[in-house]
Amino acid sequence: MEAYTTRQEPEITMQLKPVSIQSLATPTTHISPLSIEEAPSRINNILSTNAPIVLKGRIKPFIEANTSEVELEHLRHDCIIPVFSKDNEKTIAHQEFIEAICEASYRAFPNAQFELPEIRVSHQIKGRVPSAIHKPVKELLEHEKTIYYERMAFVMRSNITQMVGGNELLLTVGGVRSLNQENLYNRKSAEKFKFFIGFQNQVCLNLCVSTDGFQESLKAMHVRDLEAHALEIMHRYNAEIHLKAIQEFTKYSLSEHQFAQLIGKAKLYQHLPKNLRAEIPALDFNEGQFSTIARDYYQDESFCLDDAGNIDMWKVYNLFTQANKSSYIDTFLERNINAHEFNQGIINALSGSNSAYAWFLS
Repeated sequence: MEAYTTRQEPEITMQLKPVSIQSLATPTTHISPLSIEEAPSRINNILSTNAPIVLKGRIKPFIEANTSEVELEHLRHDCIIPVFSKDNEKTIAHQEFIEAICEASYRAFPNAQFELPEIRVSHQIKGRVPSAIHKPVKELLEHEKTIYYERMAFVMRSNITQMVGGNELLLTVGGVRSLNQENLYNRKSAEKFKFFIGFQNQVCLNLCVSTDGFQESLKAMHVRDLEAHALEIMHRYNAEIHLKAIQEFTKYSLSEHQFAQLIGKAKLYQHLPKNLRAEIPALDFNEGQFSTIARDYYQDESFCLDDAGNIDMWKVYNLFTQANKSSYIDTFLERNINAHEFNQGIINALSGSNSAYAWFLS
């Protein structure tokens, strides 16, 4: 294997601990970032309230694909809530899910502050009130129309920060809800949600999520169940281990030849016979996303190859998470996890360990 460079990153310490519920009904304020090293000690002295913060200048969304951005108030006041048809029990509304995660976040980080949630939705379901059943579409009044969104994803960024590879990362929580996973034609049962805690790269707004901070199937009957489960995951999540893992990405590099080999094998992987593909670790990205990664390898302002034609694995990781923004809401988080695992596997192959990921470089 070709040589790789080593860079020194600062040590990280971070603690999560259970605390009492704090009020969320506080005015918006603007604050300065807080580093991971300062979180356990300085956080209690600098921040006096749990006011949500709003950071200006965000241009790129955390997911694109077929989504659009909405405000929390839109979900609260303009959208109906689907029910389970056999008992007319309501589903847990998107806004209730967001509010439960918000409450759990302030319990896990009592003195941190979070931005207002960035919410992306897709698959709008339209309807009308019974009194307008015979009206032509063009004659419908606004109050006679109903809507809700089948799929919703959101993130909430905190002011807890860490630098990796020259990029500022913010501790971030979020979740995904896909009503198409619920059997709304039956009686109410435990509903499915996805929750994560990880980091977001402020250069590109790509998410950095590992398996330790992700719950693929968080089941809940009530909103308080959601809050309790999310709080448990946040307490279990070890930010120090996660950050050290992604800092390792900065210590390994690929030559242009190795990168071309990786992308070529990644495209071949999609067409391998099932018996051969079963012997190789999963790679869940599609053909179009690999084309985006190849293009951005040369053209991305922040994560392209260097003057010597090399690219470190931190940049490769961000090329993958950037391409993942084209995923639909219901596959977005799983592919983000897959990007993390894939890059770790490639690093193992580069370091000479017996890794099944070596196939992608051979």
